[in-house]
Amino acid sequence: METKEKFKDFVKNNPILLKHVQSGKMTWQRFYEMYDMYGEDNNAWREYLTDNAATAGATLGLFDFIKNLDLDSIQTGVNSMQRVVSLLQDMANKNSDKNTNTNREEYKPRPLYKHFED
Repeated sequence: METKEKFKDFVKNNPILLKHVQSGKMTWQRFYEMYDMYGEDNNAWREYLTDNAATAGATLGLFDFIKNLDLDSIQTGVNSMQRVVSLLQDMANKNSDKNTNTNREEYKPRPLYKHFED
């Protein structure tokens, strides 16, 4: 019974083992047999526990990346992009207004009683 309780504590301390069981690569029975044969401190667990370190390292790397971001420079860049988009929208609106006004001014309906070159 003592080994069973130690195995439960081992699994609680290494939740990555759950992913291996859920994916179907291993079963709890096989993990327990490995634990019973090799204990906690053996190279047999390296294959199953290294993912835990890699995941933790990736998470810490992401936090370090976010922590090192210069939010002021990001805000400055976003403001610049907003100004550019606003300028382009204003230019597009002016061009569309100019095109509709020129088309209306150019078209003058001909009186019905006049022929060409009269």
